[in-house]
Amino acid sequence: MDTDNQTWVKEFILLGLSSDWDTQVSLFVLFLIMYLVTVLGNFLIALLIRLDSRLHTPMYFFLTNLSLVDVSYATSIVPQMLAHFLAEHKAIPFVSCAAQLFFSLGLGGIEFVLLAVMAYDRYVAVCDPLRYSVIMHGGLCTKLAITSWVSGSLNSLMQTIITFQLPMCANKYIDHISCEILAVVRLACVDTSSNEIAIMVSSIVLLMTPFCLVLLSYIQIISTILKIQSREGRKKAFHTCASHLTVVVLCYGMTIFTYIQPRSSPSVLQEKLISVFYAILMPVLNPMIYSIRNKEVKGAWQKLLGQLSGLTSKLAT
Repeated sequence: MDTDNQTWVKEFILLGLSSDWDTQVSLFVLFLIMYLVTVLGNFLIALLIRLDSRLHTPMYFFLTNLSLVDVSYATSIVPQMLAHFLAEHKAIPFVSCAAQLFFSLGLGGIEFVLLAVMAYDRYVAVCDPLRYSVIMHGGLCTKLAITSWVSGSLNSLMQTIITFQLPMCANKYIDHISCEILAVVRLACVDTSSNEIAIMVSSIVLLMTPFCLVLLSYIQIISTILKIQSREGRKKAFHTCASHLTVVVLCYGMTIFTYIQPRSSPSVLQEKLISVFYAILMPVLNPMIYSIRNKEVKGAWQKLLGQLSGLTSKLAT
């Protein structure tokens, strides 16, 4: 292959979701609202956990990390997508594209490991409640959180370096909403079999390993719940895990479907919709799920709103 044809491209063009102007404006308004709700919702959850001493537990420490990951993940994709909805030239510089891939891929990996860590936390809470505070001490929680962030970041760094070392030739049109790894790999003008294998292997390690740990945790949790004699006890134990289980099902499902078999991956449109789901919907849903399904969080909200109402009344008088 001619060396001149293997030069690095200076920028990429993201084709996005639609080329119709009216559709783009409508999507801009919708996604902007959802992004603002994402930032506000996750910020309020983190603030609530900070202010209410009853929520100073391992579960809510990990939930704070999850909120930070969700906001960061959405921020790595949505602002650029919003700008492109209103731009005629939907370009993203080479370095920005690499940075976007690194952060979005890394934060996605961090979330999967965090969900496995949270599953372990729920396993200890349900299966060994008397020793919960001894096992899930502050030092272990910090180490587990750091492990989540480091493992996701290292995997992302490796994948980003490997991907952007591929010769893109004159290919610069990315048929996606962002610099997603499979979409970028398709631009290469060389055989990408090794890259696809690397993606699959890293997906197995960073996705399927945490998923299997989550599965094992919930097998033990369900087994323990079924042994509880009282109906009220089983109900209480189930509600302890309900929010986390809901997020796990939503988060792991589509990613397993997308990345485990790159060669038989879904259509480009499906990939775009899946990316929208993770960048827009999941960060919005997570704080709602933990607020609606969790009695402790609802109680904390009621307490905080009561305090604010009382303070407002005093100021008014």
